Amino acid sequence: MSAASCLLTEDQFLCSICLDVFTDPVTIPCGHNFCKTCITEHWNINVQCLCPLCNKRFHRRPELYVNTFISEMAAQFRQSGVKEITRSSEQQRARPGDVVCDVCTGTKLKALKSCLVCLASYCETHLEPHQRIPGLKRHQLMDPVDENLEGRMCTKHDKLLELFCKTDQMCVCMLCTVLDHKTHDFVPLKEEYEEKKVELGKTEAEIQEIIQERRLKIQEIKHSVALSKEDADREIAEGVQVFTSLMESVERGLTELIDTIKEKQRKTEKQAEDFIKELEQEISVLKKRSTEVDDLSHTEDHLHLLQSFLSLNAAPPTKDWTEVSVRPPSYEGSLVVAVANLDKTLNEKMKNLIKVELKRVQQYAVDVTLDPDTAHPELILSDDGKQVSHGDVKKNLSDNPERFSVQPCVLGKQSFSSGQFYYEVQVRGKTDWTLGVVKESAKRKGYVPISPVEGYWTMWFRSENEYKALADPPVRLSLQSQPEKVGVFVDYEEGLVSFYDVDAAALIYSFTGCSFTDKLYPYFCPGLQYGGKNSAPLIIPNVSHTE
Repeated sequence: MSAASCLLTEDQFLCSICLDVFTDPVTIPCGHNFCKTCITEHWNINVQCLCPLCNKRFHRRPELYVNTFISEMAAQFRQSGVKEITRSSEQQRARPGDVVCDVCTGTKLKALKSCLVCLASYCETHLEPHQRIPGLKRHQLMDPVDENLEGRMCTKHDKLLELFCKTDQMCVCMLCTVLDHKTHDFVPLKEEYEEKKVELGKTEAEIQEIIQERRLKIQEIKHSVALSKEDADREIAEGVQVFTSLMESVERGLTELIDTIKEKQRKTEKQAEDFIKELEQEISVLKKRSTEVDDLSHTEDHLHLLQSFLSLNAAPPTKDWTEVSVRPPSYEGSLVVAVANLDKTLNEKMKNLIKVELKRVQQYAVDVTLDPDTAHPELILSDDGKQVSHGDVKKNLSDNPERFSVQPCVLGKQSFSSGQFYYEVQVRGKTDWTLGVVKESAKRKGYVPISPVEGYWTMWFRSENEYKALADPPVRLSLQSQPEKVGVFVDYEEGLVSFYDVDAAALIYSFTGCSFTDKLYPYFCPGLQYGGKNSAPLIIPNVSHTE
């Protein structure tokens, strides 16, 4: 390179628009040089003709003349220094995520600063006027940002937002602190930024924790659905097996009944055939005698008539048919026997079906304990909350809203507002008890008629032999045996409350079509002592599944 070119810096051979070595350099009236193509495209894009470097405005687009001196120097420099210049420009080229220069029209270079007055970002080359021209030097520069430069300025005072008002929780400028927010508490933006960043970190951690909880809940729900499907498939299979067995029993009983009736009919028909055959034989004999009598009555041979008449006095061998008859057989006996056998079979099958159902509902067993805050003052509760009996002595207890004031009963601590639940109560040795569930809002003070209308779904045992479901109206129950352990099952969504004799694996009674809206609580009433006859407690045992 010549000595003259060595006195020039590399930047003097670069177009400030494309940042590459000049190609066809031209000079505009303000004295700045650009590639002819670069400045032409720049003015074609922008409405006003401004110098990209000094922002001098031209009312008319200037004519462009090639700067031969710069052209020759650039050509020489290109030959010797193009590699170094290219390397330098490559280092300044914007990469993904960088803030780019708003002035570059060719290859976009990385912005070095953003101007809060011009509301634009500049690379190192296009920032030069702000470092040289006095008017531009007064502009406020900041580290480059790629958006919302206007939002960083106070709209009221046109100053940079650089403080945070903790009183009003907003960003403010320096003028705001002595005018609109004069007595407020301020901190630098960076300090508030760090504080908020810590809070965001905590919030993000909390959100992630909640997300994890929700994901676990989704897995739990999916697992529950899978288990439910397994239970449903198993119950369908068991149900199909039971009802298939019932149908086979019915078909077998019907076949046996038909065979029995047909056999009776066959015997009747055989008896009739034998009677008819015997009667036809007698008729044949009688016809023969009639012919003999007729022939003899017309003979004129006196000796023959007299000799033959003596043999005619003996009557032919006939039978007294007066009491003989063919009566249709009675089929009622066969039908009764068949129905009795079928009823016995069905009872056995139904018992097995209920046993299967009881085993199923026992899967929903819950741990129930008695709530002393609801207990009538005359009741005695065990320390573990698993037993209750009547004490005949009224204790001095606080009359809180949950406590029963008249009826000697107590509720379980646990409440249920969805799904299914099951628990068992031992009633052995008692002559009086009431069990079931009650809604949370049911009346507990004064006398309350126990019925579903009042929010009680219960059954009772009275006088050693009277069982009733306390429905509307009450239903008297007939039990084959006296239960010693009663199971209570509730399906909240189905509106079902069922009572089981656990040891007999028998269904006692079911409330169906109930409409539950409140929480439900287990209900226990041990009854009065009646002179010690009913002193045994109600006991809540652990549920052992029916075999």
